Amino acid sequence: MKRYDWYDEIHRLDAEADCLRITQIISTHEFPWDMSQALGLALYRTYAVPSIGELLGETREFTERTQHRYDDTALILDAMMEHGFGPGEGRDALRRMNQMHRSYDISNDDYLYVLSTFVVMPVRWLNDWGYGWRRLTEHEIAANTNYYRMLGRHMGIKRIPGTYAEFHELFDSYERAHFGYSEGGRRVSDATLGIMVDFYPAWQRPIIRPFTMGLLDDRLITAFRYDRPSWFWRFAAKAGLRARARVVRFMPPREEPFWARMSPNIRSYPDGYDVSRIGTFPKGCPVPHDLVTTEVPETGARVPASGGSTTSTPGGL
Repeated sequence: MKRYDWYDEIHRLDAEADCLRITQIISTHEFPWDMSQALGLALYRTYAVPSIGELLGETREFTERTQHRYDDTALILDAMMEHGFGPGEGRDALRRMNQMHRSYDISNDDYLYVLSTFVVMPVRWLNDWGYGWRRLTEHEIAANTNYYRMLGRHMGIKRIPGTYAEFHELFDSYERAHFGYSEGGRRVSDATLGIMVDFYPAWQRPIIRPFTMGLLDDRLITAFRYDRPSWFWRFAAKAGLRARARVVRFMPPREEPFWARMSPNIRSYPDGYDVSRIGTFPKGCPVPHDLVTTEVPETGARVPASGGSTTSTPGGL
């Protein structure tokens, strides 16, 4: 397989009709590490909106069970991207996400902003900041935008922008109007930075936090009231990631997809998981989530250990 074979396949597909497939290739073949970093930073930015940061802080899930929340978010988004939104694990993941969100009073404007971060941050990371081994094309940007527009519709979000340019305008204007300090947002930010540092070997950790802080723009630094990173760490973070991009450019293409569930940073479910049973379950939630499940070896389907009906199978609900 040649370095630009995936690129060629992407550009034979339609940016609207095939947006899921194009986003899968971008995220699991062309830029798996980069997309993970960009989307992680996308979610992190949302903590700087006080209405979001305070809500997450009040639940205490992102400060006391940070690893679980990191894993659940990655696995739920991963399942939808891998399986789509039709019957099966993709729809199970979508339902689980919507159940969690609907347990709280979240405004449509906040939903729109969060969705915009998923559209804008990969382009910033790969194109604007130059951290990708190549730039995303307009065709790829349009397809990625269409995928997240589709996700937004399945979430019931209203007034979804129609183009990347409109998402970018929403993203920028919302941050200018709403970014600000909140104690809950700062606590969630601190916990998130802590788990990011813990992903690395102990001998690397003293440099990982300042390196990571060097990636945060002034808008985030101000909102969280962090000390401004030094010139050295700003330079080191950008130079290091751009150097990595140059190395990756000469590496062979990834032939097999790399899904988030394959990451060693996903640590909460060493014995497997059922995507319809992970995440938070606020008090009174009608979804049963305390059943012990076993896996049927021949099919991989997970069924209740008591012998009840199947709760989630690869082929259907």
